[in-house]
Amino acid sequence: MAKTTSTTTSIYSFSARALNGEEISFERYRGRPLLIVNTASECGFTPQYKGLQNLYQQYAARGLEVLGFPCNQFGKQEPGDAEQIGNFCERNFGVSFQLFEKIEVNGENTHPLFRYLKTEAPGLLGLKRINWNFTKFLVNRDGEVLRRYGPPKKPDEIAVDIEKVL
Repeated sequence: MAKTTSTTTSIYSFSARALNGEEISFERYRGRPLLIVNTASECGFTPQYKGLQNLYQQYAARGLEVLGFPCNQFGKQEPGDAEQIGNFCERNFGVSFQLFEKIEVNGENTHPLFRYLKTEAPGLLGLKRINWNFTKFLVNRDGEVLRRYGPPKKPDEIAVDIEKVL
């Protein structure tokens, strides 16, 4: 489990633009467990959208929010614009959880949220880099980043950890 750093930054200090262009403050999610995922529409892991939607449907009434952040940095597997991404996810996987505009998760233009997530829950060997699409971060009701899951970890396999934070 990751430890929170001793800074004034918290998960609630971030905001991101939704697919519809609305700027969403993470303050909106205070007191709710979060599963934050970088996604892509043309990836071998894209079928995980279905599992993410299943988790959202199963646990939303108990507070879980699933937040998807499309990213085109890995094999250019998210080439669409916001409208195309939204239509694809809804049509193919029935996605009703919150999706945001495309962001970068590595490099000079890393979205501040993902810079924070990578610091709070580094990957294997302490690496602060996202290796591929569908990396997942679990955040508890207090805003603490608890865990990072690599792309191969299927959403249903982390349900037991989600149960613990509900």
